[in-house]
Amino acid sequence: MAEEVSAGSGGGSSSGRGEINGVGLASMDSLESRWVFQDEDDSEIDDGEDDGDDDDAPHRAGVDSEDEDTPEQRLIRTGPRIDSFDVEALEVPGAHRSEYEDFGIGRRIILAFQTLGVVFGDVGTSPLYTFSVMFSKAPIIGNDDVIGALSLVLYTLILIPLLKYVLVVLLANDDGEGGTFALYSLICRHAKVSLLPNQLPSDARISSFRLKVPSPELERSLKIKERLETSLTLKKLLLMLVLAGTSMVIADGVVTPAMSVMSAVGGLKVGVAAIEQSQVRMISVAFLVILFSVQKFGTSKVGLAVGPALFIWFCSLAGIGIYNLVKYDTSVLRAFNPVHIYLYFKRNSVSAWYALGGCLLCATGSEAMFADLCYFSVRSVQLTFVFLVLPCLLLGYLGQAAYLIGNHNGAEQAFFSSIPSGVFWPILLIANIAALIASRAMTTATFSCIKQSIALGCFPRLKIIHTSRKFMGQIYIPVINWFLLVVCLIVVCSISSINEIGNAYGIAELGVMMMTTILVTIVMLLIWQINIIIVLCFVIFFLGLELTFFSSVLWSVTDGSWIILVFAVIMFLIMFIWNYGSKLKYETEVKQKLSMDLMRELGCNLGTIRAPGIGLLYNELVKGVPAIFGHFLTTLPAIHSMIIFVCIKYVPVPVVPQSERFLFRRVCPKSYHIFRCIARYGYKDVRKENHQTFEQLLIESLEKFIRREAQERQLESDGDEETNSEEDTSFSRVLIAPNGSVYSLGVPLLAEFRGSSNTISEGSTSEKVKADSPTDPSISDAEHSLERELSFIRKAKESGVVYLLGHGDIRARKDSWFIKKLVINYLYAFLRKNCRRGIANLSVPHSQLMQVGMTYMV
Repeated sequence: MAEEVSAGSGGGSSSGRGEINGVGLASMDSLESRWVFQDEDDSEIDDGEDDGDDDDAPHRAGVDSEDEDTPEQRLIRTGPRIDSFDVEALEVPGAHRSEYEDFGIGRRIILAFQTLGVVFGDVGTSPLYTFSVMFSKAPIIGNDDVIGALSLVLYTLILIPLLKYVLVVLLANDDGEGGTFALYSLICRHAKVSLLPNQLPSDARISSFRLKVPSPELERSLKIKERLETSLTLKKLLLMLVLAGTSMVIADGVVTPAMSVMSAVGGLKVGVAAIEQSQVRMISVAFLVILFSVQKFGTSKVGLAVGPALFIWFCSLAGIGIYNLVKYDTSVLRAFNPVHIYLYFKRNSVSAWYALGGCLLCATGSEAMFADLCYFSVRSVQLTFVFLVLPCLLLGYLGQAAYLIGNHNGAEQAFFSSIPSGVFWPILLIANIAALIASRAMTTATFSCIKQSIALGCFPRLKIIHTSRKFMGQIYIPVINWFLLVVCLIVVCSISSINEIGNAYGIAELGVMMMTTILVTIVMLLIWQINIIIVLCFVIFFLGLELTFFSSVLWSVTDGSWIILVFAVIMFLIMFIWNYGSKLKYETEVKQKLSMDLMRELGCNLGTIRAPGIGLLYNELVKGVPAIFGHFLTTLPAIHSMIIFVCIKYVPVPVVPQSERFLFRRVCPKSYHIFRCIARYGYKDVRKENHQTFEQLLIESLEKFIRREAQERQLESDGDEETNSEEDTSFSRVLIAPNGSVYSLGVPLLAEFRGSSNTISEGSTSEKVKADSPTDPSISDAEHSLERELSFIRKAKESGVVYLLGHGDIRARKDSWFIKKLVINYLYAFLRKNCRRGIANLSVPHSQLMQVGMTYMV
């Protein structure tokens, strides 16, 4: 295994070992065996920090490296075991369960109403404008044109929202999370495609990973996985697709309120002849301001309040449709024959192709069903759509077509013109309420996608407010809310007609639809591992269909709808620049981390006085000693008696169970009292704990880790009696049997560094390392050492906890390209300056806070 072992070489690389678990060699039982990838000739155990000499390299051949992964892997079935570094995981928690699994019938009915109010508002209001936009591009010449256009709408509804999204895409959720970033997270969990190099093997042992057991299609899946992991171009391309899809979702969150509200308010022109378009625009602006102002009250409250209103809306659609079918013409039922689509294109050719952009509007909101999945369960969305939403929509479109058969001139306001005069005003009121609800559907979807992108390092940090104590997926982002309002008002005031907004709507909707199709195809190949014929049929059919629609809307982009494309490009650039800058910053910090040789030369006093207390040094590195720590040492006359490097890390899972939150390992010899703690969160997790609670949880977890470490050292020392004395200071070597059992080769796991005995100043609270200390202590000595260290931790905790925050900024080198200087020195610096600081999430009093800045040249 090619790896860099020397702690001092390679620009100060500080980890020659990976994460040897302090408790990994004990016999542990889990609930079931697992399939894992194992490096050839290597064990599957994580390695710890380098705390030995360089001459230990020959003994480490059987241990994984933190710094690089071996390219050759094989799949083996392991016995029951748990990530031994994660001490709290020893309690063997169950996999994370969906929060909707235990609901009763009554709660499910309430959930169905909330689903109507949040998820289906967008697709439910599409009858307001679909036929109006279609027939503005392809005017009605005869009744056959109405039948052909209706047939297009019916089959678009059946193919895209029902067949693609409800029956396929919703199943590709990431433990209840939907949207483009949820798909990206799902892919990252099964292949190392993330560009940020902070993945650890232990991440894959979080219970909520739930990796798939091998299937007959495994070989193809492994080839795809290997190809994705080894190709930097494919990794970048995949990220580009995800960012493009997310930018289109955000653009959709702008154009959906504009389209829905203006269409609903436009019904006034049917009821009141004196109303002009400028007045419609001003009323729409007032409604939009009200809409975005109530967004902060939360999804559950608003969803339950407007759910019954949207239920009345769907019933009204069905009722009006049945009325028009009976009154005008039932022959429109012939539209279920797809031959009429062919005849429609044969008669109208280019005009019919233009009309495709308007036809797509009947499927708007399909992506919202997937992106809003975090708010509700998959089954509730599927059942509500199949048994209520789809039948009502079909009846609504059939009724409008029946009306247009006898009233060709009513196409400009097809829906409002088809309403019976006796119920016009109540329906107009309900339509406006439904339009406001529809606008919320994409706004909440936008919040969800942005939160996911923030957690995965692809969007600047923003303040996120959780609006529900029960459902942690229900959120509100104030900055994005008001930003969407401003851009939405610009769109409403700058684009003159509803047809132009409809074209912009189609561009945004189709952009995210195509990205979703590509990502779901990767999920099918890599994760689902289904038959290749089925995968090819899915991608060819749906991607071809969406490209056909996209060619229609893109042809009319010059009519004003280009504004939405510009907005999507701006959002894409913001996400790309943030991801690019964050990646450069992390890679630079990895290269400049302190070497372990330097730490040993400083001694356990670290060249200064060790003052009582605990210092929590926050940094982004998951391995190695951060360079910012050296900046603290050279700046301060004293350093705390105990140092814990804390890394807040988001892993590509929705939720990390609390019992698996912390990952500990010891840095340097025992007398240094330096530890690393990785606090792992999923992108759906809520960091509710204040700093006192976080400190308590962290210290309790550290004590558990030390106790378990002492137990393992004692177990290993029992088998060390027959080992050679020259192996006393080497690392533990391990062997994995075919059944997955882990065996020690009888070498101490955490042998303390045996350098020259340095004189320790009186100001130090560290323990003196005795050169003549026995390597195989008695049980009483081990217990005494354990209690002494635990007592040391408690006393340090009583002395106080101080948060040491290092702000690392990056600047482009003078010899860099102009574009790189522009991106790093100005654009990324602007985003970093105006994003939410990490300190804001900690809620730490200023009396316990110390900050040091550091600038890296990249």
